[in-house]
Amino acid sequence: MQHHYKLTVKWTGNKGTGTSSYRAYDRNHIVLIDGKPTLEGSADPTFHGDKTKHNPEDLLVASLSACHMMSYFHVCVKAGITVVDYEDNATGTMITEGDGGRFTEVTLHPVVTITDASQIELANALHKKANELCFIANSVNFPVRHEVVCLVG
Repeated sequence: MQHHYKLTVKWTGNKGTGTSSYRAYDRNHIVLIDGKPTLEGSADPTFHGDKTKHNPEDLLVASLSACHMMSYFHVCVKAGITVVDYEDNATGTMITEGDGGRFTEVTLHPVVTITDASQIELANALHKKANELCFIANSVNFPVRHEVVCLVG
């Protein structure tokens, strides 16, 4: 089964002379998806972007984190584990090479709160299965690691 996604990225950084020189334009853009709020983006500040806007690198890490969370909830429901809180302070490492670059890893740091202390070991183990199911993790060519904390509440 195929799923299709459609959006528009529109550059908003023309300061009047377009890309006439490297510093003559802003990297600002908007992401438009029908029926959803507009997302303001830019480049990472290292690459002359606006630090107050989302950059593609942040959004890649966020996509991996959110996809893992959704996959994790799925496997927890199937295993009979009730999650009552979830927070992830994800990190990513990217290197530059010449004019390009690539991510070398992303590490997810989920802090998961479940209702039953007897299920902590299983809850921790299910992160591996969630990673195997995550569409975004399956689409990248670098490792997605997990450093998990499981609490009972």
